[in-house]
Amino acid sequence: MMTSRVTDPRLAIDFCGLGFNSPLVLLSGCVGFGEEYTRVRGFSNRDVGAVCLKGTTLAPRLGNRPHRVFETPCGMLNAIGLQNPGVDHVVERILPGLDFAETRFIANVSGSTVEEYHEVTRRFDDSPIDAIEINISCPNVKEGGVAFGNDIAMSAEVVAACRKATRKPLITKLSPNQTDIAANARACLEAGSDAFSVINTLMGMAIDSERRRPVIGNNQGGLSGPAIKPIALLKVHQVYQVCRRHGVPIIGQGGIQDGRDALEFLIAGASAVGIGTALFYEPLLCRDVNATIGDYLTRHGFKRVVELTGSLCLN
Repeated sequence: MMTSRVTDPRLAIDFCGLGFNSPLVLLSGCVGFGEEYTRVRGFSNRDVGAVCLKGTTLAPRLGNRPHRVFETPCGMLNAIGLQNPGVDHVVERILPGLDFAETRFIANVSGSTVEEYHEVTRRFDDSPIDAIEINISCPNVKEGGVAFGNDIAMSAEVVAACRKATRKPLITKLSPNQTDIAANARACLEAGSDAFSVINTLMGMAIDSERRRPVIGNNQGGLSGPAIKPIALLKVHQVYQVCRRHGVPIIGQGGIQDGRDALEFLIAGASAVGIGTALFYEPLLCRDVNATIGDYLTRHGFKRVVELTGSLCLN
């Protein structure tokens, strides 16, 4: 049974039938396989509702050639290339070492084919993992490298395949690099998604002007951090219009640096908020964010954090 270090019961939420002690979620790719930040003095996974593990594929991957991370104004580019030891290693060697009494753990499934998504999801279904996040921003090798998440039909096909492979809650991580994110969300919902992560990174580039070459070894990478926050807020609001009538929760993410940012995402329609890039420079951020949310509830007379979700007052 999970034990909580979050002392404010008003912050607890129900996410797809899973009890979260806090609406905060540590994002995939930012905390390794759940143990990376536990080496930092004062850090605890008990400060958050859930931890998303690093993206996992069927076979081990070495990832892209360097440089793979580069700081940009108000953000960060990354092109790690899904470096991971493969799903068998994660299930057999890594998951047994995680303390499921600390928090909820969410697997992140990635793939290059629909069949790979199905098989990785099936492997996680027979594991203690609490939920499964589907990274549909991966390139489809059978369709010339087009990202699954940028095509509505392919997105729905991946979700449907994963739905057949598990009874665990499925969270679809939506790409902002598409024309109509709300339409994509609707299709994924019909295909069996239980929740959404909004948004994944935006594609960007950095150039070394002296060498006239891209800084990132992969030429382009995913942009995260404060630079994408206004876009992420809008996308959460748009997806919430699809989700609210069905009671489908959203993990809002993209540039959250402090408690005020987290509150904005909740008000826009998120049930939970993801912390990622900010952890690189402030690994103890989550306690402050929890405290800020609690103070806001007190000042504005809310009894529980769930009352904030979708409370945006439009003109």
